[in-house]
Amino acid sequence: MATSTSSMPPPAPAEVQTRAARNSMMQLLRYTGIRLVALFFTVLVGIYLTILIANMGGHVDNIRRGQIRESVSLIAMDPEIRQMPQAERQALIEGLIAVEEERLGLNQPFILRSFRFLANAMTLNLGRSEQMTSDSGSREVRRIILERLPHTLVLFATSNLFLFFLSLFLGLALSRQYGSWLDKLVIGLAPTSAAPGWFYGIFLILIFAAVLGWLPFGGAVRAPPPAEPLAYALSLLRHMILPATALIISALFITIYNWRTFFLIFSSEDYVEMAKAKGLSSRQIERRYILRPTLPNIITQFALLLIILWTGAIILETVFNWPGLGRLLFRAIGLYDTPVIVGSTVIYAYLLAATVFLLDFLYALVDPRVKVGAGGQKS
Repeated sequence: MATSTSSMPPPAPAEVQTRAARNSMMQLLRYTGIRLVALFFTVLVGIYLTILIANMGGHVDNIRRGQIRESVSLIAMDPEIRQMPQAERQALIEGLIAVEEERLGLNQPFILRSFRFLANAMTLNLGRSEQMTSDSGSREVRRIILERLPHTLVLFATSNLFLFFLSLFLGLALSRQYGSWLDKLVIGLAPTSAAPGWFYGIFLILIFAAVLGWLPFGGAVRAPPPAEPLAYALSLLRHMILPATALIISALFITIYNWRTFFLIFSSEDYVEMAKAKGLSSRQIERRYILRPTLPNIITQFALLLIILWTGAIILETVFNWPGLGRLLFRAIGLYDTPVIVGSTVIYAYLLAATVFLLDFLYALVDPRVKVGAGGQKS
């Protein structure tokens, strides 16, 4: 009697789908882990370099020691201390200097303190400032930054979002009118974006605040601040007109020119000509064959604008006396307040890392050529 060997039955479709989903999940987890580790070391190096730069490699310690000796010398000018014997008075002065240096950690080598600063920064333990205080009188760096952050977010979020969508809309409109007088006008005005926002801000203050008197010179709200929420919002909006306008003017024409050129490149592709031959409307062509391929670039530009919101603009906020992160950094640099400088940079570094991390997955969603975790697969 002949024996027949039965072959293994093919796997069920549900089993194949489960196995594919498991492999995709493993690839996603492996990719996520690699990206997180890479971004962690990037943030680590960036923060440590900031600590070294903010301390000038330890040179700021000598400046602080000089400031301590100067302040203690003023205390020593007290008549009661001056009547002490020379040795006792000198011992008192040295003791006061030693106490103050120990409070600031200057009795330890800078290299050791730099690693302690790094560990605290990575865990968002921003510590206490050395010179600056918050409006409530606190010296915690976290409170100081959180008080300034909303003003920067409101100003730069409003201006940059308005700039982004306005330039995107006008750039797409100009790509339909290539060679027109409006297109030539935007090209001619593009070099005006070489000037920063604070440059235009000075002229806006001169015209609309000093000469015409329509808008305030600076600040976030009028003094004293209105108690009613609606009145406060209206005062904030009125004070925000000039700095937001300065930011928009400084980048508007070059951004429109960049988007217009980018859309023109995609509108000259062969598949766009094929879509026109099929009789599709211009709106359908723009939505399917021009805007959709440019989504990765649009997402990148939008994400970079969000990052800029956190950095602020030191000179612009100083010109308009805007109480945001930029003005805070300006004061911190002038006072050699290292914890505040490092704290602001830490928040920026974490925001940058999170944005880059999210961009990788957004690219996979909008661009079919990008596959998360597909780098290790064989075709």
